Amino acid sequence: MRVVLEAAKGGDMVACGHVLARIAPALRSKSQTVEFDFDPEPPIAKQIESVLAAVAAGQVPPDVGQMIIGSIGTLSSVRKEEELEARIIQLEAKEVR
Repeated sequence: MRVVLEAAKGGDMVACGHVLARIAPALRSKSQTVEFDFDPEPPIAKQIESVLAAVAAGQVPPDVGQMIIGSIGTLSSVRKEEELEARIIQLEAKEVR
């Protein structure tokens, strides 16, 4: 550590970066809890519209709204895969008969 500190004092920018990373680590964003009316039953487009409306109304910060919309998209993909798997199973069951 002494060597790195001396190098930083001598103007070594890489050493300065190492020292600063220890003294003041990078800040991590913290999401806040939000509450707004959200119905997970409508089609995906309507769900996203409700999140955008909450962002526009100031009920949800834009970064949190983006995270929620991303989560809705992920859930939608998972649901599509599950539905596709169920349809394949049904088709394979018909072929066996």
